[in-house]
Amino acid sequence: MTDVVQERPDTLPATKDMRVGIVGFGLRASLWKQVHKPGQGSEVVMVCDLSERGRADAAARIPTAVITANLDELLAADLDAVLVLTPDNRHAEVAVQTLTAGIPTFCEKPLDVSLEATDSILATAFETGTRLYVGHNMRHMPVVVQMRELIQAGTIGEVKAVWCRHFVGNGGDYYFKDWHAERANTTSLLLQKGAHDIDVIHWLAGGYTKRVSAIGDLAVYGDVTSRRDNTDRRMGDWFSLDNWPPAEQTDLNPIIDVEDISMMQMVLDNGALASYQQCHFTPDYWRNYTVIGTKGRIENFGDGPGDVIKVWTSRSQGGFVTPDQEIEIRDGDGGHGGADPLLIAEFLRFARDGGVTDTSPIAAREAVAAGVLAAQSLRSRGSSLDIPPLPAAWIEYFNAGQPAR
Repeated sequence: MTDVVQERPDTLPATKDMRVGIVGFGLRASLWKQVHKPGQGSEVVMVCDLSERGRADAAARIPTAVITANLDELLAADLDAVLVLTPDNRHAEVAVQTLTAGIPTFCEKPLDVSLEATDSILATAFETGTRLYVGHNMRHMPVVVQMRELIQAGTIGEVKAVWCRHFVGNGGDYYFKDWHAERANTTSLLLQKGAHDIDVIHWLAGGYTKRVSAIGDLAVYGDVTSRRDNTDRRMGDWFSLDNWPPAEQTDLNPIIDVEDISMMQMVLDNGALASYQQCHFTPDYWRNYTVIGTKGRIENFGDGPGDVIKVWTSRSQGGFVTPDQEIEIRDGDGGHGGADPLLIAEFLRFARDGGVTDTSPIAAREAVAAGVLAAQSLRSRGSSLDIPPLPAAWIEYFNAGQPAR
């Protein structure tokens, strides 16, 4: 541990704010900015990270917090809430312990990279009654919120189909130079990266996947011979728009066994059909959702502030026609179009007061389930697989906002 970490306080600071801990100070550690607001309702008072770099970063950014490598120390602390921001394949390992300790828990998406681990988190939250919140921040992103508002207003009638194309233009830098590139850590990028979009598809369509099939391939990055162990670096150290074209990427992870292009088809439990397509070697980076209902369709052109959602509700004779409406996508303060501040505000309110939230542990589990089964399908000749159901008591409990029992 570096000197700067050793000089941190060894006792939690006195505060009237909600006392919040963080486990894992890496890629999603920027959420600390939304939590650490001393005198305004919440304060990060402890950070736990196994890596010396993570602890040093936390100490530099939050000098009043206790910094530790010992999870047991955090579990024994007087905390009102905790954020689990570890790598995905360690979410359940940590969240099961924080929930068992009775600490309201924010778990970054996906809940975990296997269905068994994911269900262990829900089981623990159900059995202990400790509040569980999942970080599906796209439920607060303006493009998604505005499309859902149009659907709920009945603008396009009953949703019958949702298509999502995800152009992951930074895929080589984001996912193929570190732990994301290995099945042992992610299961697949169809799960790890796609959990966001699968959840959005479910939310827009109003149902969950009951049957899934998929195809995919490691089409580009598997042939790149420039490899390097990047455990001494982070994504910000190697990211550059000059890393182009994809086949000329350098310093990729020594092991790459996840697909860089995938396509899945879903049959939802309400009869709607959906598809999700993900490519990690496109020149552009954005998501395109098309939602088709019984009275029209909506589609986003760009997914950030200032881009537009187009709405067609009139029949045309043929060819491309001007939409009946064009709605500008709103902006917001903070990450992901203002989604991150809203996400953390909702979590802190839920941790303190309980109640129904826009995010949902059941929905988060169903996104993981669809992603896991899709990965199994694409690696078994695209066979159609059924999603294992959850216990009815779990569904009732979590959908009711996890009421005290």
